[in-house]
Amino acid sequence: MRLLSTLLFLALSYALQAQSTALRVYQIFQEKCVACHDNTSPQSGLDLEGSGLTIQARAQDVYNNIVGITPQNNFAESKGYQYIYPGRSDKSFIFRKINNELEPTIQLESGEQQSMPPYGSPGLTDVEKELIRQWIAYGAPQTGEVVAESLLNDYYNANGEAAFPDGPPPAPDPSEGFQIKMGPFYLEPGGEIEYFQKYQLDLPDDVDVDRLEIQISNYSHHFIIYSYDSPADAADVDPGYRQFINHNQGVGIMTSVQEPADLRLPQGTAFIWEKDIVLDLNAHYINYSAFNTYQAEAYINVYTKPAGTAAQEMQATLIPNITIYIPNNGNEHTETAHFTFPGEVWVWIFGGHTHRYGTGYKIWRRTPAGEKGELLYDGSCPQGEPDCISPFFDYQHIPPRIFDPLIHIDLNDGLIHEATYLNDGPSPVWWGPTSQDEMMLFGMYYITDTTGLSSPTSTFEAEPLEAVAVYPNPNDGQFNVMVPPTLKEVDFQLFDMLGKELHSISGIRNAAQISMEHLPNGMYLYRLTDPASGRYRSGKLIIE
Repeated sequence: MRLLSTLLFLALSYALQAQSTALRVYQIFQEKCVACHDNTSPQSGLDLEGSGLTIQARAQDVYNNIVGITPQNNFAESKGYQYIYPGRSDKSFIFRKINNELEPTIQLESGEQQSMPPYGSPGLTDVEKELIRQWIAYGAPQTGEVVAESLLNDYYNANGEAAFPDGPPPAPDPSEGFQIKMGPFYLEPGGEIEYFQKYQLDLPDDVDVDRLEIQISNYSHHFIIYSYDSPADAADVDPGYRQFINHNQGVGIMTSVQEPADLRLPQGTAFIWEKDIVLDLNAHYINYSAFNTYQAEAYINVYTKPAGTAAQEMQATLIPNITIYIPNNGNEHTETAHFTFPGEVWVWIFGGHTHRYGTGYKIWRRTPAGEKGELLYDGSCPQGEPDCISPFFDYQHIPPRIFDPLIHIDLNDGLIHEATYLNDGPSPVWWGPTSQDEMMLFGMYYITDTTGLSSPTSTFEAEPLEAVAVYPNPNDGQFNVMVPPTLKEVDFQLFDMLGKELHSISGIRNAAQISMEHLPNGMYLYRLTDPASGRYRSGKLIIE
């Protein structure tokens, strides 16, 4: 009878697994965990078998036993863990116990006792552990499929490509700060996805944040950190990955980058994070591989000082123009918008943002008469500084401009920002979130007072060499590498989408013309490295 029941269970659960990841997770528990956690004598009081006349009833009973429930473990309870903490595998006691090095940033502490299943019992496969982690990351829903198991099988057993193949970037020393991680989530070959994730920090005290080190991969289109104005504003936002911004609540922007960056705030300034702060993380990834399943991740190293260390609070904002319309008539199209301040500010950084049809982005100081004044920013120039000799606009790597010292814009001033586009696609485009749509916005970091600051200076260390240009892109196999006079030389490497090196040139000075006409049409990856400093720039090259 027990064998028949098991066979019926397996048949039904396999039939339902495509429709319900929660049922598939329940099945994994039955196969690997109920030897210790049945419903008659559950070890540590954790029943993973459940009670009920049907599989669905037993699965629902287990769901009610674990999702949002505090474990019977004093250490886990003291940490605020739950058996399954929707949206957070790092705070889910069950995942921590079954992890066994799948996630290297999660290590069992002595108070959590041994991992599961116990030594000698059949362990979970990486795919099974990942399926449970993804279910948690998507908010542990009771119904629906959050990720195709076939996609995870392909990543772990066939064609996996990781955003960080060498493992997580080092975290700050605990005396200096901490690390936040978003991901992983998985993209099929050629896939694209943008996710938001509410992230509760649970800080012990208020802190000043004077440095944010953001690590994203070459496949990232952007990464943004928002913060809710209060925990109450975040309360109605569901946990886990979501595809809709859902920022009807009070929310502000903390930082926005398109490439890895080490954001060191001007001396005497800091972001102020209250101990109950809730962040909203936003990652946009595109899988440029035609063959590999991609594992997308992002890491943020947060460096802190005691609250009140900084004299002034650094603030950030995004200034969008959502009314854009870009016709596909073969002509360059310009969109212009005005922005005025409610008071005087001192600006630290400007940075523009468009999608693939963008050909330029500029910001002017707005005169009291509402006209263009001083040109402050040109996204076609190295470091965003206007009047460069060889302007070149790369929408995937639009440089920020750092003002050192900060520039003053008074109450009577404002800004005019202007983006240009050339839509050579099949149809007109409007504002939208994907790379098939368009955007026009710029980010700005600023303070509203300089009291306590002698001469605000800063560093913003972006890993890529934003001053180096590879153009035209797309091209017909003939393209140029331009090296600015600030660099002595760079090394060039070209790879296919599987990471195989196809061509390399060392010691390029000033400029070089490269011919790759023998390569088939498609997408490739390039990397430019400054051998003196080790800093690099990487990007995508399209031959068509």
